[in-house]
Amino acid sequence: MATQPGSLLPRNGTAPTRSGQPEPTGIARSIAEHLVEDRLRRPAGRADADAWSEEKALVEELMRNELDRIAAHRLGNGLPLLSGPEESDLQRAVLALVLGMGRIQPLLDDPDVSDIHIRGSEPVWLKLRDGSRQCVSPVADTDQELVDLVRLAAVRMGSDERRFDAAHPELNLQLPDGSRLFAVMAVSQRPSVVIRRHRFELSSLSQLQERGMVDRALVEFLRAAVLARRNIVIAGGTGSGKTTLMRALLNEVPAVERIVTIEDAFELGLDRFPGLHPDLDALQARAANTEGRGAITMADLARMALRMDPDRVVLGEVRGAEAFPMLMAMSQGNNGSMCTMHADSTKSVFPKLAAYVSMADTGLPVQTVNLLVANAVHFVVHLELVGSTRHVTSVREVVDADGTMIISNEVFCPGFDGRAEPGYPMSDATLAALGAAGFDLTVMDNPRGWW
Repeated sequence: MATQPGSLLPRNGTAPTRSGQPEPTGIARSIAEHLVEDRLRRPAGRADADAWSEEKALVEELMRNELDRIAAHRLGNGLPLLSGPEESDLQRAVLALVLGMGRIQPLLDDPDVSDIHIRGSEPVWLKLRDGSRQCVSPVADTDQELVDLVRLAAVRMGSDERRFDAAHPELNLQLPDGSRLFAVMAVSQRPSVVIRRHRFELSSLSQLQERGMVDRALVEFLRAAVLARRNIVIAGGTGSGKTTLMRALLNEVPAVERIVTIEDAFELGLDRFPGLHPDLDALQARAANTEGRGAITMADLARMALRMDPDRVVLGEVRGAEAFPMLMAMSQGNNGSMCTMHADSTKSVFPKLAAYVSMADTGLPVQTVNLLVANAVHFVVHLELVGSTRHVTSVREVVDADGTMIISNEVFCPGFDGRAEPGYPMSDATLAALGAAGFDLTVMDNPRGWW
């Protein structure tokens, strides 16, 4: 437990609001700073539940001390004491700021909300799980209040120094529930915050079939592709279900295999299901500190992963120079590896991969890069959000490379309603590998019959 702190009041004393009541943001910021100091003193290896319980108890103790100091301050200055309801409101507001996200917290607690878009003190736009959008009341009374809330979250939810000001106008932060917060100021007209919610639920191919993302033929095909250790790239737009599908595919990996995941932010959440993948190492990129040092990129992590004796390497999202070590991993015996990419079709994945490899300053000509892609990638799966439903729309088998062209077959192509149905026949080698993994070829004989 931290040593007894001094007064947590801001430098202007009680920091009254316009109504003469103490202002919760300054109190919350001071408590958050004490929490960070306490966290840095805490021995390594503490269990998450124990750490959270201790932090909550510390916050409650600090808040009780603060209420006592506010009462003493107001008595000494001839001000009326706060009433019981006023003290309760102040305590509730401070605890929401320190242990949660203030007025944003109710939106984070709503299971129907998938994305939160905040622009200064304007009304907030929500994207819901069913694909609809909704406008709700603002979460800040002023633009500065929103900036203060983001800064407070950065202090509270990170053990290292995270600045958010004109010199550092962007902030990328993972919230305790796994959601991703991105904030920007100074370079935008108004300070803006975007929060992407993540539900760490156990996904399976059968569950995705029930939701309409895949059908029986795709379930059988994808399961066999995983068991046959085919390297898979999952492509699609934002919110199309790439991470959900990858989690379902990883759940088909035998428990005895060793998996190393590489992510910009922990979103797969495989560690949240103990026993499913007992031999798992999860790596996360790290931004530079305020002095511009200490950054660990996705490309750095991809190189580290190859030294960690993986059976499969999984990249949460490829969007830069990490594409080269990922392709090298796929082509050097780590078959069964996977990654996701933003792309509008299966075919557009190939030029994007070539562009990403060029960012690694390899100096390789495009013909060589294409040979590497053809040797590394077996299948590309594309998803789309159609209305409120996510669908697999296309699966492409990579066959070979010919100069500047990747030779491929669209083995599942968009049907009349955009959803994937069997297309061109797969190569004999692929059919043999999938058949050995238990693929029932008869499911390919009934196009449009399972939707």
